[in-house]
Amino acid sequence: MKIRKEYLPFSRPSITEKEINRVVACLKSGWITTGALAGQLEERFIDLTNANHALAVNSATAGMHITLTALNIGPGDEVITPSLTFASTVNQIIMRGATPVFVDVNYDTLNINPSLIDDKITSRTKAIIPVHFAGAPVDLDKINELARKHNLTVIEDAAHAVGTYYKDSHAGGFGNIAIFSFHPIKNMTTGEGGMITLNDRAMEKKLRLLRFHGIERDAWKRYGKGGNPSYDISAPGYKYNLPDLLAALGLAQYERWPELNRRRLHLAKLYNEGLCGIAGIDLPAVPIYEHTHAWHLYIIKILSLERDLFMAKLADYNIGYGLHFPPTHTLKYVRERIPPKIGALPETDRAGNKILSLPLFPDMLDEDVQYVCEAIKEIVSHV
Repeated sequence: MKIRKEYLPFSRPSITEKEINRVVACLKSGWITTGALAGQLEERFIDLTNANHALAVNSATAGMHITLTALNIGPGDEVITPSLTFASTVNQIIMRGATPVFVDVNYDTLNINPSLIDDKITSRTKAIIPVHFAGAPVDLDKINELARKHNLTVIEDAAHAVGTYYKDSHAGGFGNIAIFSFHPIKNMTTGEGGMITLNDRAMEKKLRLLRFHGIERDAWKRYGKGGNPSYDISAPGYKYNLPDLLAALGLAQYERWPELNRRRLHLAKLYNEGLCGIAGIDLPAVPIYEHTHAWHLYIIKILSLERDLFMAKLADYNIGYGLHFPPTHTLKYVRERIPPKIGALPETDRAGNKILSLPLFPDMLDEDVQYVCEAIKEIVSHV
């Protein structure tokens, strides 16, 4: 096949005049830090998830940090989570002085296996952080039942989950804390940013204080018309607020996420059709329970050759790719703190050195997917 001249990136945000106009209007307004637009984006996520509260932050990592802090998770505590996740979650657990306890995933969907969680719960367990992996929801009924049984907090890692539904409810709509990401590769973006949704009013108040220096009133309330610029601090906090300049982009993206996700679904179906039956790769599976997949990522597993060689060959065809994710229990600093037990996470280990994310973003053309599929056929046929 003829190799394309133009590089096909792994991901690229879909930005239209709608987004550009919203951002320009914010710039012209003279108010670009956290204000009314950030508040509007919070309201959109209350509507989306049916949670009682939403809190915009400058990253999902920041959201996880202040959530663990507000829950007083610290030294001596344990938090259950899959190893197959972005390191950010595990970083925040360890930086709070707590211990991540890893639970294996299902090889097919790469989601945490709920049937293995109960055996990992001890008197030190304080929370469970399941990941809606690649846009597919975890089996929340089983996880929430375990949490109620053991009086644990569930924090949904919903970084991949704008547009993800478990049965009839959107991620974050089950009474748990949920944390979304708006990184540029996500299903909607604010450039950088995130959102926490939750139902607990007291917890929401703690999070708002932690989000911005411990000050109860943000800049909009202090410096907007009729505001009072004085403030008091009863406990210190961080600077994790989402500026209106980014929220403006997010509001335009929020209006478009259904169409963007429909396009992702269409592209995923094209991949399934184009790669079906090719020996040497496993295609992504979807959960057997009722759900709506957001198709944040399209992840195959390379069986017929070493992944590094496969990536090099994709590069020869001018095709980008991603790796989501190196299992966190294999990372140097985690191994040093929590020496891995051989065979403890067999499905994570089985998938971990085979997974590879193919290009998937709304502005891809059908022909782009067809090109990737043809390239993969050529690569595996020459093994």
